[in-house]
Order: sequence, then structure tokens, then C-alpha cells
Amino acid sequence: MTTIATKPSASGRASSDPLHLIDVDHVQFYVGNAKQAAFFYAHCFGFQIEQVADLTTGVRDAAHYLLTQGNIRFILTSGLVPQHPANIEVAMFGDGVKDVAFTVFDAEKAYERALKNGAESAYEPRLFKDEHGTVTMAGIKTFGRVNHSFVSRTGDYDLTRVKQGGLFKTRFKKIDAAGGPTSTSVLAINEHNKKHPCGLKFVDHLVGNVELGKMNHWVKFYEDVLEFSMFKHFDDKDIATEYSALMSKVMSSGNNLIKIPINEPAHGKKKSQVQEYLDWHMNTPGVQHLALRTDDELHSIAALRSRGVDFLAIPDTYYEKVWERVNNTLKAHNKPEVKEDHKRIHDLGILVDADDEGYLLQLFTKPLQDRPTLFFEIICRRGSQSFGKGNFKALFESLELEQARRGNL
Repeated sequence: MTTIATKPSASGRASSDPLHLIDVDHVQFYVGNAKQAAFFYAHCFGFQIEQVADLTTGVRDAAHYLLTQGNIRFILTSGLVPQHPANIEVAMFGDGVKDVAFTVFDAEKAYERALKNGAESAYEPRLFKDEHGTVTMAGIKTFGRVNHSFVSRTGDYDLTRVKQGGLFKTRFKKIDAAGGPTSTSVLAINEHNKKHPCGLKFVDHLVGNVELGKMNHWVKFYEDVLEFSMFKHFDDKDIATEYSALMSKVMSSGNNLIKIPINEPAHGKKKSQVQEYLDWHMNTPGVQHLALRTDDELHSIAALRSRGVDFLAIPDTYYEKVWERVNNTLKAHNKPEVKEDHKRIHDLGILVDADDEGYLLQLFTKPLQDRPTLFFEIICRRGSQSFGKGNFKALFESLELEQARRGNL
């Protein structure tokens, strides 16, 4: 995935393609209490609590907090009135991802193309406009509770300016802006995070969990509606342990901006992590995890651990075999060996994998809320564009230990 996409000229082929994705505009979470959730992600993961839209800025039905780190933008939304969709969904599903939004050249045209391709509308085009510029948004439904919004921006709301600290949308104000909402505690944690960065750069991929038998349905959806293509395919022989298994197909946008693995449970002796997710998510598909890219896995994991982030525990036996496997793969394809300190990798509990393009480092958090649903992956790529196939068995065994502790295996 490209960290920052360069906007082609108006005459370029990309700008004439309604479904050309420029960037991941933002990821919206529905949460029970946006203010408290903002502090959790700021304290534990190093995000800046940058902007807010709430009662103090003229928004009467919900509170929205913009959190940023690198090229990652999270919008945390909680409802202020009983009928707000965020309140309804949080009661059903708990906190989780509602919308993965893409910046496009023209949101209305992208929306119309998607509908023509067979999408179901989540909401019709909406124009947010003031003297500073415009933001146009339109949404389609994807698996379960999740939407994809198309976002196009002009004036001071252009994404380049947003990345430089400009306002996200109308009625948003900077936390420390003159005349805007202020908070001594927010300013303090933001200052701490500037001095002690966690190094997260952008959304590498996101994983969707769907019901048994529905994976191919959603693969076809992404192929037909958003004009994605299949990047990789893993079956239950690739992703299995003694007790559980799953199948996964990885969909990729045309320019490889975003990859979306789609998982479904497979039959095993006991319950897979995908089925556990569905059981605690009202049997409704949704985003299982977001993978956040870093350029320095060791620094990021050490920083996150120091902030109290809970990661899956990797057994020591994993490291008895991993280096032989990884080094043999890299040598076979004439790729550089793992340059990071091996002992530090072990001490931090980081997973390592390699393929014909290079290697990657990755680690997964435990669930971010009480329900065993959404979690994060922290990933660093040194050439490899895969998803850690060699780690699946070790990862699943760690997940199963956690499932057993919860009584859900």
C-alpha cells in the first residue's frame, strides 16, 4: 500500500476512473463514549487527539473525535441521542469499525459507479460546505455492519491540507484552537505522544470476518462492485491447527492502495477465532482487525508494550525453528537476511515470516474491548507483501489459548 498517493493530473487515466482510490481517507469507529475511547487510543497507541465535532461546535446528535498518527485517521463517533445509529450498533455489537472510507476524485461519480456495479446504498451523497471548502461523501454497504464511504474534498478540506493539520470537515475544530474546545489533559497527552512517538504510519490492510459459506460472495462483491482483484488465497490447509481452521481470500484495489482479506470459518474439532468473533458480534460480519504499518517494528512494539498494550503471547518454542525457516526462504530467493536483532525480536515476542520478495515482522494485540472481536496488528514489511503464512500455526495456537481462557474454544 502506498503511504501517500500522488494525485495525477486531470487528464490522467486515474482521474477519469470513478473508483480510483487515492487514499484511505479515514476509518470510523462507533464507540460507547468517544471522549473516553479517544484517551484509550491516545494513551495506549500514541494517537494525537487532534479535532472534535460535538455540542461545543454545533453538532447536536453525536460526538466525533479525530485521532491521527502518521497517515492514519480514526474518527471515533458516539451518539448523543437515543436514535443515533452509533447507540443502536454499540448496544448490539460493542465498539467496532463502522466505515472504511476512501478518498476519490469525485464521490458522487464513485458512488454512482458502485451502484451501477451492484452495490447497495448506505447513504446518498452529502455535501458539507462552508467558506473554507467542501467535503462530499456517499456510502455503500459491504459485509455486515460495515460501510465504505467515498470522500472527495476541495479547498482547505483537501486531503493534502488535512494531512498537514487542516480541518477534517465542517464543524470540526482543533482541540487547541483559539476559540475552540480546549482540554488540559488532551494537550498534555498530545505533547507526550509527540515526544514519545510509537511510529505507526498508515493502514496496511483490514480483515473482514464473514459467515461460513459467504467468503466467495464477498470476494465477488469486491471484484464486481469496487473492481478489486484477488491478491492471495489461503485455505484450511494453510490456516489450521489441531483444533480450528479458517479460509481467507485477499482482495486488492487496482492500485494496491488497500488490501482486504476476507475470512470465513472452516470446520475443525473446536471453534475457530472467526466463529468466536461472529458469536460475540450477533452473528454479523465485520472488521476483525486493522493492520497498522510501521517502519520499525522493534521500536513500535517496545513503545506500545511500555504503554500497556496487551499482545498475544508467542511461545518460546516458536523461536527454536523460526530462524532456520526464514533464513532458508530468504537465501533461496537471494534476499537479505533479517537485519533486526534476533534476541530483541524474541524478547518482544514478535513474529517473523519470509517469502520470495523479502520478510515481514508482525504482532497482534489482544481484543481492544471486552468482547473478543476487534484487535490491531502491527506490521513492518521488508519487501514481503504477504500476510505471514508461515506464522499462522503459531498465531492460531496463541489465539486458541486466549479463547480457552475465555471459555470460547
